[in-house]
Amino acid sequence: MTRIAVIEKDKCHPLRCGNYLCIRLCPVNRAGKECIVKGEDSKARIITELCTGCGICPKRCPFGAIHIINLPEMLKDSPIHRYGENGFHLFNLPSPVFGKVVGILGRNGIGKSTAIKILAGVLKPNLGKNDHEADLKELITRFKGTESQVFFEKLKSGAITVSYKPQAVELIPKHAKGTVEKLLRKADERGKFSQIVEALELQNILDHDITVVSGGELQRVAIAVSALKKANLYIFDEPTSYLDIKQRIKAANFIRSLADDNTTVLVVEHDLIILDLMADMLHIMYGEQGAYGVVSQIKAARAGINSYLEGFLREENMRFRPDAIRFVPKSSIRKRGETVLNQWNNVRKKLGNFWLETGIGEIKLERTCGIVGENGIGKTTFVKILAGVIAQDSGTVAKSIKVSYKPQYLESESDKLVSELLRDAVSKYGVSIINPLGVDELMLKRLNELSGGELQKVSIALCLSKEADLYLLDEPSAFLDVEQRLTVSKVIRDLMEQRSTSAFVVDHDLLFIDYLSDDLIVFEGKPAEHGSVTGPFAVPEGMNRFLTGLDITMRRDEESHRPRINKPDSQMDRKQKAENKRYY
Repeated sequence: MTRIAVIEKDKCHPLRCGNYLCIRLCPVNRAGKECIVKGEDSKARIITELCTGCGICPKRCPFGAIHIINLPEMLKDSPIHRYGENGFHLFNLPSPVFGKVVGILGRNGIGKSTAIKILAGVLKPNLGKNDHEADLKELITRFKGTESQVFFEKLKSGAITVSYKPQAVELIPKHAKGTVEKLLRKADERGKFSQIVEALELQNILDHDITVVSGGELQRVAIAVSALKKANLYIFDEPTSYLDIKQRIKAANFIRSLADDNTTVLVVEHDLIILDLMADMLHIMYGEQGAYGVVSQIKAARAGINSYLEGFLREENMRFRPDAIRFVPKSSIRKRGETVLNQWNNVRKKLGNFWLETGIGEIKLERTCGIVGENGIGKTTFVKILAGVIAQDSGTVAKSIKVSYKPQYLESESDKLVSELLRDAVSKYGVSIINPLGVDELMLKRLNELSGGELQKVSIALCLSKEADLYLLDEPSAFLDVEQRLTVSKVIRDLMEQRSTSAFVVDHDLLFIDYLSDDLIVFEGKPAEHGSVTGPFAVPEGMNRFLTGLDITMRRDEESHRPRINKPDSQMDRKQKAENKRYY
């Protein structure tokens, strides 16, 4: 059995744990040998060959920095890439398939971005050897007899050209200057400027400077730049973040259109409904976050997503999650409270050239209400009115109730420790909020050190730990992976029932909204001009109304019961439209 020792260096704080606690506790060290030592970077260093796998150091490290892992027998070969002696290990690589869109699905911190950076040529793999960069000849030998061998042979001969859209699109304004049009025309190697601008609806921002466009606009610009380059392997890392559901569907259909007999596409995506719509084939990535990641064999997209939800890869006889993720029809969910918590009546609000109006609506106790609609249509404005952050121009909100509000955009400038921010939450809600969300592992980190996903979990925990009548969460799924999103939805639902309170949740991930919602509010109108609040509706009625505006239909998967978008003009799509039953 192969054993690896991984130390997450950003979590290793030797002087704050009592001066190298792991070195002092290691039985091998105490027997006179040097298994754990002080490294050149002053962090702990583990000599893997001497490690007995006793498990003491990972259990006693107060920062959770150490992982001692006995790998499955199938991983007897050296990793494709390793970040230093005690760094993250990546095993295997995804296989691009010409004529197909290949999806990559897995948790955060499992090596997805590392894998696609290697295929994109951004990162040189070291085959597990320090200070080594493997050339294409070594990779061809390593993958002999597989699809990857063919890929690297074509890459070596120059037959494959790669275009890569990175994950962090918010960094684009720091590296690019000028207008959106200038940036796109500079990238246009295919002579398809007009077609791609139209497909991604960028006409209205062509004259905008790249430093002033929104996150969603930046994402679509980044997709366009990648697609304008002349390539036969297009790689997109999380192409739907910052986009609303309408934009996600358009982006998914556009990315699908890039694949043909001479072109292949790789996509990393956490929105399962959109990934299912985009991908023909799928790789699952599993392992241990921050320690190692394994790329599974390639599967058909539907079967791959179902295997991921099941937590079990039958062909590889590998269980990577103890419990399956289950979806249940709304009709089988227990009826929740009917007591009215608050009401609103013909509220109107004008902001610049935009105006928002509501009809008459109410929110009931023990219910979670999803809020759906396009970007720029007033969802955040409505939530802020209910939260008392801004006042309406006319109309009424019945009661002044206590509200806990998690905003859409998260602030991380403070150097305060997470444990300081959540001191009260830890003592009261360790079991119901802190531990399920994984925030317990972040307590000794400072807010300005957190990643986007970590900051999101801390913000959700802070919001839910406050005493309130109504909880308002604006885009809580952003930066989270699939499992984290479903965990968050379960935590929200359970808390609303336990406390006899209610929640409004604004989000663009339809699977997330479907999983947690008892009711649905639908925003209609024209982005940046006017928005209209309709509902709350029962979920089937609200979804039917919302999907009509998107001109799509959805069904339940027969095996996992997860929601899926029907292919346009398919038999099921035509049947559901004819019956006006767009939501299965």
